[in-house]
Amino acid sequence: MKEGFRQAMAWLHTWAGLLFGWLLFAIFLTGTLAYFKDETNHWMQPEIPARALNAEASLTLAQHYLQQHAPDASRWIIGLPDARDPGLKVRWQQSAAKPGERGQFTSKTLDAQTGAELQLRESMGGEFFYRFHFQLQMPYPWGRWLSTIAAMVMFVALISGIITHKKIFKDFFTFRPRKGQRSWLDGHNALGVLVLPFHLMITYSSLVIFMSMVMPASILASYGTNVRAFYDEVFPASNVPEKANQAAALVPMAPLLGKAREQWSGGEAGWVSVNNPGDANASVVVSRSGSDRVVHDFGSAVTFNGVSGQILDASPQQPLAMAIAGGFYGLHMGHFAGPVLRWLYFIVGLAGTAMIGTGLVIWLGKRQLKHARSGVMPFELRLVEVLNIASMAGLVGAVAVFFWANRLLPVSLAGRADWEINAFFMAWGLSVVHAVLRPGRKAWIEQLALAAALFAALPVLNGLTTPYHLGVTLIQGDWALAGFDLTCLATGLFLTWAAWKMWRAGATASLKKTPRETARPITLEQGAN
Repeated sequence: MKEGFRQAMAWLHTWAGLLFGWLLFAIFLTGTLAYFKDETNHWMQPEIPARALNAEASLTLAQHYLQQHAPDASRWIIGLPDARDPGLKVRWQQSAAKPGERGQFTSKTLDAQTGAELQLRESMGGEFFYRFHFQLQMPYPWGRWLSTIAAMVMFVALISGIITHKKIFKDFFTFRPRKGQRSWLDGHNALGVLVLPFHLMITYSSLVIFMSMVMPASILASYGTNVRAFYDEVFPASNVPEKANQAAALVPMAPLLGKAREQWSGGEAGWVSVNNPGDANASVVVSRSGSDRVVHDFGSAVTFNGVSGQILDASPQQPLAMAIAGGFYGLHMGHFAGPVLRWLYFIVGLAGTAMIGTGLVIWLGKRQLKHARSGVMPFELRLVEVLNIASMAGLVGAVAVFFWANRLLPVSLAGRADWEINAFFMAWGLSVVHAVLRPGRKAWIEQLALAAALFAALPVLNGLTTPYHLGVTLIQGDWALAGFDLTCLATGLFLTWAAWKMWRAGATASLKKTPRETARPITLEQGAN
């Protein structure tokens, strides 16, 4: 009975991993890249200078800019710079033309030291990977539903994998190189065990984040069809006072940051909102940054009178249930992580991506061996092979094309951010066509080699198209830009090694074949060691 149960879990693990493996690979890879979202934003908009920051001075500059450029706006929103995101962001909402309408927003980015308006190239930057990770570039809410279903399948695959591998810890210390299929399985097991706690945390926390969407029964039982009332109660919005239509000078906002820190026991501010600026009923809302603690509080803010500077309201302490949910959210997003811990998140995220990829390779390899003698691969196996190549090597190459588009597209191009995304999907689509037209091993080698060349050449392209090359960024200590270039170079070297190993293994396998076998195709797994 026990063996039968384990066999059932092995079947569940195998097919859950296969049917959603390609989607999970993309979700894991883009989610891993999103851990350096701010650094990617900085590289893709290098016009934002990285300098020593002072929140109070930056807020004063933003206040002066908005008083000059948007004195009649109904609302100001100021995004304070930090070590990872050095831009000072300002937005303002124009007063509505008619009652009940919402005014249009205007956004600008300022130099955090001088207050000068920066002319930036239009780009989604790292936000694209972050959004794709849970929305899959699909309309709301279908992308979120699909990614959440994939997370459920991933959680099932993890649990069934733990049950299946009764020698799981022994397998972790076992790796037999140059053993073909056995080496792939050893690598899959080692990667799975090495970062198993991370896999469980990241998968379960993703389900908690979208809990109200996938498990709405309790909400519907309590609130019926008025779901909006649930969100208003859980995430209460600050009360916006009516405009008094009486002019009054706005209090200097920089000192309010210190008062907010006192309320948060030293926590840092991330955003400042001003309602009715220049009016007697103005209010200033200082919202806490999510990067100074693990437990994320969605509504942590202090509200001040915009004329006197007195505290009007402060968010109460989170209820226990909200704190637990905020803890899972904080662990999943990793905003609290410093440089070392963020790199650890990145590395274990790549390990999870590799675990999914090796699982897909193992599934195909086992079945290819059964048809090795005939030399004829059934359509369904050929389809899996094409999807493996495009979903892994093709996706990695598409990421590199996305970065190339950022440097090659004209800065003044209309809809430039959309064209960067279009370049990503066009490259990914072409990888599918290439995988269909070329034999399996050759398609793997060629796509890996192309991705390697694109990544390795990115620092050169950056130096040719912008003044922010490694010779400048390393001297200036701009480690976000320099680190991005160096990471791309390291990625290119790794992909070069992977393509070379695959080519070398294929050549070795060809030499070992008898003349009668020469005409038969070599599978990826027969020589990928």
